[in-house]
Amino acid sequence: MRRLRLAVGVLSALLAVVPVAAAAPEGQLTWGVHISLAPTWFDPAETLGIITPFMVMYALHDALAKAMPGNPTAPSLAESWQVSPDGRVYDFTLRKGVKFHNGAALTAEDVKFSFERYKGASAKAIHERVAAVETPGPLQVRFRLKNPWPDFMTFYTAASGAGWIVPKKYVEKVGDDAFKKAPVGAGPYKFVSFNPGVELVMEAFEGYWRKTPSVKRLVFKVITDESTRLAALKRAEVDIVYSIRGELAEELLRTPGLALKPTVIQAPQWVSMLDQWDPKSPWHDKRVRLAANLAIDRKAINQAITLGHSRLTYSIIPSTFDFYWQPPAYEFDPAQAKKLLAEAGFPNGFDAGDYYLDISYANVQEAIASYLQQVGIRTKLVSRERASHWSTYADKKYKNLAYTASGAFGNAATRIESFVVNGGTYVYGSYGDIDSLFKDQAAELDRKKREALLHKIQQLMRDKVMHIPIWELAFINGHGPRVQESGLGLIPGHAYSAPYEDLKLKAR
Repeated sequence: MRRLRLAVGVLSALLAVVPVAAAAPEGQLTWGVHISLAPTWFDPAETLGIITPFMVMYALHDALAKAMPGNPTAPSLAESWQVSPDGRVYDFTLRKGVKFHNGAALTAEDVKFSFERYKGASAKAIHERVAAVETPGPLQVRFRLKNPWPDFMTFYTAASGAGWIVPKKYVEKVGDDAFKKAPVGAGPYKFVSFNPGVELVMEAFEGYWRKTPSVKRLVFKVITDESTRLAALKRAEVDIVYSIRGELAEELLRTPGLALKPTVIQAPQWVSMLDQWDPKSPWHDKRVRLAANLAIDRKAINQAITLGHSRLTYSIIPSTFDFYWQPPAYEFDPAQAKKLLAEAGFPNGFDAGDYYLDISYANVQEAIASYLQQVGIRTKLVSRERASHWSTYADKKYKNLAYTASGAFGNAATRIESFVVNGGTYVYGSYGDIDSLFKDQAAELDRKKREALLHKIQQLMRDKVMHIPIWELAFINGHGPRVQESGLGLIPGHAYSAPYEDLKLKAR
């Protein structure tokens, strides 16, 4: 008996130190996605200044650091980093043992390569400020800046795709176009197939460094019609749906077994008056721009479309961002709007031309256009798929009015860089005083002084009536009875399910 007890004790000790193998991924989660997916979102190098690409990137790819639950800059492919006392050198130490989906090991060369090929949002701002990228060792990357830049980490790891890493040798072998057709990353899920306009399929990468995903297969089904998405959820054809609004959201809320998940995200929506710098355009007159703002009943639109969940901030900067300044409200006053138009020389209003929009928010823009028309500002709505809308916008091919929004991570400076100051991805014109202040804040190391400069910029944006802000969007999603963890809202401000490796199905 003594020998038996000794043997049992030894066995118990051995079992105590042997790690329990993670359960193999199983099952499938299916999304009803509100937009048509585009291959450009499979390549971090082409990341636009919006949140949509991250819907895919959080699955296929990984970054040196990224927003995660409880940490807006969580160490990921980089386990740590250091900044020199003078703020000019950033040293990253990469995580050991990280593999890409094709089995290749992550190295410093992949990080350097990914940075140098980056051409998406804020690429100009980032590349202009970096003097060199060095690789002192296989897992060591050093960024040397031309001058101290307090926003380097924000631009590099949050407001762009520059810090999301792709495998150098694979991309060089297949080329950029082929990479988008068969992307290889270091994220929790591997690319399986993509049928444009229909679906994207991915499977769990069991070698993911953070944890083995629980769900075996992810399917993103493109269902652009809102009522069809809800019907698919009710029939259990999909498990999670994005963007269900108005009466349909109320129906989802009433349906047994379904859960409504409204979340205010870091995604202000606004209308850009692209011709305000053209002296021949009615939008050049500040009174016209102010009239357009007073013409819109934001509270009514909020209640009708997002059930009152959206936040009215009257800014294009998310209220949760560092250096945010709260502007005063634009009250709904159509009588004053008409008076301002008359003073500007348009007593009968004017034809404002085409009003370009992302088709997934057509109902919001239709409401705005209706309010503008009631005071005499007549527009023609032109809808595009999201990828087409934003690429055309960035190519500076729009005129008149354009729906604008961004749910990208960052701070007030990153949002202003993309949408307000000279050289920004979506900037059609700028003001010299704002441009000058922006340069000053970028070099200011004292946080309070920098905050004052960024607040002044936002005050000038308001004084000049540069935009027609609508709201800080409440993104209303839903999920069905099979879902234990949808990932919706786990990362504060993020619009979509994430992190994907944390998603769970209910036990059968």
